[in-house]
Amino acid sequence: MISSLLTHAARHHASAGVVTNTVEGGLHRYTYADCERRARRLAKALTARGVGEGERIGTLAWNTYRHLELYYGVSGMGAVCHTINPRLFAGQITYIVQHAADTHLFVDLTFVPLVEKLAPEFAETVKAVIVMTDRAHMPEVSLPEGMELLCYEELLEGADEDFTWPEFDENTASSLCYTSGTTGNPKGVLYSHRSTVIHALGVNAPDVLGLRSADTVMPVVPMFHVNAWGTPYAAPAAGATLAMPGPHMDGESLQAFMEEAGVTAALGVPTVWLGLLNHLRASGKRIDACKRLIIGGSACPRMLMEAFGDEYGVRVDHAWGMTEMSPLGTYNSLKASQTHLEGEDLMQVRASQGRVIYGVDMKIVGEDGEELPWDGKAFGALMVRGPWVCRAYYKREDEAGETHDADGWFRTGDVATIDPEGFMRITDRTKDVIKSGGEWISSIELENIAVAHPDVAEAAVIAARHPKWDERPLLIVVPKDGRDLDPDALLAFYEGKVAKWCAPDAVLVVDELPHTATGKLLKTALRDKYADHLLQQGASVE
Repeated sequence: MISSLLTHAARHHASAGVVTNTVEGGLHRYTYADCERRARRLAKALTARGVGEGERIGTLAWNTYRHLELYYGVSGMGAVCHTINPRLFAGQITYIVQHAADTHLFVDLTFVPLVEKLAPEFAETVKAVIVMTDRAHMPEVSLPEGMELLCYEELLEGADEDFTWPEFDENTASSLCYTSGTTGNPKGVLYSHRSTVIHALGVNAPDVLGLRSADTVMPVVPMFHVNAWGTPYAAPAAGATLAMPGPHMDGESLQAFMEEAGVTAALGVPTVWLGLLNHLRASGKRIDACKRLIIGGSACPRMLMEAFGDEYGVRVDHAWGMTEMSPLGTYNSLKASQTHLEGEDLMQVRASQGRVIYGVDMKIVGEDGEELPWDGKAFGALMVRGPWVCRAYYKREDEAGETHDADGWFRTGDVATIDPEGFMRITDRTKDVIKSGGEWISSIELENIAVAHPDVAEAAVIAARHPKWDERPLLIVVPKDGRDLDPDALLAFYEGKVAKWCAPDAVLVVDELPHTATGKLLKTALRDKYADHLLQQGASVE
């Protein structure tokens, strides 16, 4: 039971708990015992409202102590905690709420205007909107007739703590998350109590996060994005304190909060840590308590690893996973045979996505479906399976044959290599790989080289059509503030770093790049706009 994670923390780690940089402003601190009592109040309040087992309860919320109470109160009572990404397009949010058939919607103050706008679209399913604040901060909200407006703190005050966590089949659904990394409508991934608890134990293995009761861990990755990579479950299991940054995720706010909370480890996507690095360099401030940054979501630029390690003594660990995997699949921890490595040899290993954690298996296959060798050279479609890997998308079970092979291996959509030590390196998404004259070129590798250039803030590489080679790499970059980018100098920057035929054919300098709702580069939009750029520029067939 997911509830057992919180009751363990409340009983055996009484001095640990949660510190939040709140939406309303200011810090909030309390213990896991406080959290568990309030989660029981929440469960009792929802039971009194008629919420039953399997009922979907939606959230549009930041990483806060109240959101954590929902994680445990909703799932613990046997309902399904459905976290919704507020960064999705309005039409996608409406689709998700309708598809999940959410009956209650818990909303942080930031997202009240969004819900107010969309509420008429899902009035048939949503019975009540609960604003996650106290009465003093309750806003004026206009909702469709018949849809209740409630105050979170008043909802809890109306219930007592006399609630016993029920026990039921561990395969019961616990939480629901929709992935935006697909074409068409978002697809739902339904997690169970069993898969979530096993994943939390896997995350806490020594060669993975290895959280300890002495740690304070800060998930900057949102709780509405793959359950904040499992940290809201893994931290209580270890008795580690959770530091919740709320909506305050700029570099200045993160640095101040990390120092105040004593954060020892933090998790997030590369863009978050780039913002923090820029603030540290500009302000001269530090994050001395922090020992590790865990980066996932997209490939970690080598520059980030080197900068945080050399300048601030913070180790950067690479991890990889997917919404469909709960999400963790691999983590970059050195094996005994690699502890002697130094310099470039060490960086080559650390720059990979790492090796599988116990519970996950993986393989790469060629176009014929046959498994390819683990030699670090052959690359093919990456496939995974394990007890926290989804069997099918929510309400799309009849399509499982399209996403899995006959033996239950899930097709990740990534192209990868695996070396003899089992370290996996993502070379591209299947749809993003560049096929030039029959040879594959990794857009990720070219992007990582570009962002290492001192004048580049962000970079994307796409496949542009070519009259002779079918596709060639086109580099699209955003310069750092106040810097002028010389395209020829940037192309020269690739010399000696990749084979000449792999280097980009051209450079485009733009003001900004499009992103998905989870902060990843939106390459579909770039391909739509620039796929014919080389043809328009008169690319030679020579």
